[in-house]
Amino acid sequence: MKNVILGVSGGIAAYKAADLASRLVKRAIGVDVIMTEAAIRFVGTATFRALTGRPVRVDVFDEEGEITHVELAQRADLFLVAPATANTIAKLAHGLADNLLTTVALAVDCPRLVAPAMNSRMYADPAVQANIATLRDRGYQILGPAAGRLACGEEGPGRMLEAAEIEDLVMNLLEASDGLKGVEVLVTAGPTREHLDPVRFLSNASSGKMGYALAREAARRGASVTLISGPTHLRPPYGVSFQRVTTTEEMFHAVMKRFSASRVVIKAAAPADFRCGETRREKIKKQGKELSLTLVPNPDILLELGRRKRPGQILVGFAAETGGVEEKARKKLRRKQLDMIVANDVSGPENPFGADTNTVTIITSDGRVESLPSMSKDEVARHIIDRVEGLLRSR
Repeated sequence: MKNVILGVSGGIAAYKAADLASRLVKRAIGVDVIMTEAAIRFVGTATFRALTGRPVRVDVFDEEGEITHVELAQRADLFLVAPATANTIAKLAHGLADNLLTTVALAVDCPRLVAPAMNSRMYADPAVQANIATLRDRGYQILGPAAGRLACGEEGPGRMLEAAEIEDLVMNLLEASDGLKGVEVLVTAGPTREHLDPVRFLSNASSGKMGYALAREAARRGASVTLISGPTHLRPPYGVSFQRVTTTEEMFHAVMKRFSASRVVIKAAAPADFRCGETRREKIKKQGKELSLTLVPNPDILLELGRRKRPGQILVGFAAETGGVEEKARKKLRRKQLDMIVANDVSGPENPFGADTNTVTIITSDGRVESLPSMSKDEVARHIIDRVEGLLRSR
């Protein structure tokens, strides 16, 4: 099990640290929480003890169990302070060790991260900026802050990043490998929308979760990832270049613009195959009779990529089918000149659209077939990226 020390200093953003601790525990990460005296005025130790199943540490002279603060530091795979107040940042920058958190910070031998959270005027102060620069020079990673409305009512930079964003980066560091280091990876995700009028459109049930999981996994392995996504409610993975599009034609042009620079392209999106021949400028009124629409074909992005693919590029497609799934996927793989296709059956009760799990069959151009049991889309992404690494090594 990987272990993270989560330092919580005294700020209103401490409630986000509780969410972060919960997220990391759900990812099978051991979390040791160290709180400053000020932090427990915002969130009690009982909250973190319940979320992590481990003692919460506050006082350097109040060791719990047999683990000393030095042993705590030695077993840490990552040290994170979130939120990091201006006061704690100053102590870390100057090497002060006047509480348990800053003492452990000097003893750890692992990646160290801080997520600043404070008033925007405080954040802009030259002293705070100098302290942050010092930490960065000494190898700390600075996460954020984000800009927006602050607890004091002001607008500006100073918001602690959301727990989900920090979770992404922590997992990237803990699970990082260099299998795709230096590789440009392009991923598409989600549905597209083809408008009939200003309020109606043709689309499908794709949630984008599979594509986002693939982008996140490729980034963890050192790839330089671009994610092109149709409309979804998902947050882009941290550290990934992101472009949002709406229509299939927009996705087509965005993908073609980046295709030549990409070593690996994974087309996990579900773009609409057809669009309206005419998009009405005014809302179509219900008149109590049938309405006929003329649909025209959209560009076939995957087919065009297969035609343009150069030696050494890896092209991966998806096939969501109903009946005869494997045979249909094989035909698609050959017709579109793919290196690999990921097929799933969307006709049964376990339809993957919108779900957090998926059951897929992976077929490669050399005839290998692997059927995976139902698993989370993050796990499916790991299997797919494993196969992509294998294809790259074989080239």
